[in-house]
This record gives sequence, structure tokens and C-alpha cells, in this order.
Amino acid sequence: MKFRPCIDLHHGKVKQIVGETLGASNKQVVENFVSEHESDYYAAMFKRDKLTGGHVIMLGGGNEEAALSALRAYPGGLQIGGGIHAENAAQYLEAGATHVIVTSYIFRDGELDMNNLQRIVSEVGKERLVIDLSCKKRDDEWFVVTNQWKTFSEFRVNESHLRELAQYCDEYLVHAVDVEGKRTGILADLAQQLGNWVTIPTTYAGGARSFEDLELFRSLTSGKLDITIGSALDIFGGNLSYDEVVTFCGNHS
Repeated sequence: MKFRPCIDLHHGKVKQIVGETLGASNKQVVENFVSEHESDYYAAMFKRDKLTGGHVIMLGGGNEEAALSALRAYPGGLQIGGGIHAENAAQYLEAGATHVIVTSYIFRDGELDMNNLQRIVSEVGKERLVIDLSCKKRDDEWFVVTNQWKTFSEFRVNESHLRELAQYCDEYLVHAVDVEGKRTGILADLAQQLGNWVTIPTTYAGGARSFEDLELFRSLTSGKLDITIGSALDIFGGNLSYDEVVTFCGNHS
């Protein structure tokens, strides 16, 4: 189990946001934290601590320069997502990203768009693609959600679909939408199921707030999955020590 760091960008600033509120007006967006530091500050920190496989996420427009600044500060150390498609993916890889992350580009009109998936695989290669499976539960099954997490697709996140998609990508990034940004604890049932299902490197994001959560996550997934922590970290205004998380996960890899 590795700790995967994150840099979330909104209007060009490093922020921690409750993701489900992004589709609302600016006054209703719930911001847990707005940093006084630029994106390259955090990228340099992650480089110093030799953390690999972290991700930069562009939450809407106006974040391109901040994203490129982070990639330049830590070339070969970060993935990037948010508005990525076949036509712009190469520029971010050339700027230093190890992988591009896609969600909405390959999930269209409630279905998996195989044409777009094949287009981006052709453009960047399977080995440089991460598929983001942001999901919510409905009728006791997990479904990918799109349109800033407001719209349920018909694509189920289950063992057979994960095995199928693994032919086209190098990793998965799975956001547990119901708890993302809320610091209410991990979704144990999703984490456990992912640990049983996945066959490629997979990072879970959502709800982690304590070392008890990390211990539980490691136990439920048998250490197979990596984890992202955002709002709970002290570097993003929370109470959980970033340095101690780095040490903990380094000792429990």
C-alpha cells in the first residue's frame, strides 16, 4: 500500500473541495482548503519525499498553467487528469506527466465509449493511461458517475468490467464519490470489493481521515490498493500529519 499524493486545482489555485458541490454555483462550492502556495510547491515536496504515482487534477477550466507548473517541478513523478482527451493528452505527457487520467472522455451518454477509449489508447499507449472510475452506489451496485459526479452512467464497477478495462489501461483511480472531501472515513465495502477484483495497480480516493482508516484500508484490501488522502492532511488544512502518513505508508508497502 502506497500513499499517492494529490494536487487539486480550481480556478488556478490549489484547493481541497467537496467534489459533489462543483456543479453548483460558485457560492455553493464547498471549499475545505485554499492554499497560499502554488502548485509547484507541492510538486517539489512530493519529489523531495520520493512519492510517485500522485495525481494533478484540473477541476474545470483555467488550471492548465498551474498544472504544467506542477509537472515541470516534478517531471516523471505525477499523473494528470481533468479535461483530458485524445487531442491534448500528448502535450501533458511531453510536459512531464507519467500518465493521463480520463473519465468523461470515455463515458458518454451513460455508456462506455469504446471509440474514444481506443482513440486515446492509440494516442498515448495503454501503459500511459489511467482510467478514473468515480462511482456511487445504487441498488447495491457501484456505477460510474459523470458530469461533475451528478449523472449516473449505466457502467457498473464490478469484477468483470474491471478485468475488461484492464486491457486498455495501466492503472485505475477510483473516487468514492459519497465520501470524497468529507473526512468521514473510507467506504469499507467499496475498498474491500476493489481489493478482491482488481488485477492492475489501483488507487482509492475518498474519506480517509486517520491512521485507523489507513490500518482498516490496508487490512480490507490486503495491501493491494494504494490510497490518496487530501482534505485530512495538515498540508491541506486538516489534522493528519503528512510526514507521518508518508512514514506510515513507507513502512507498510
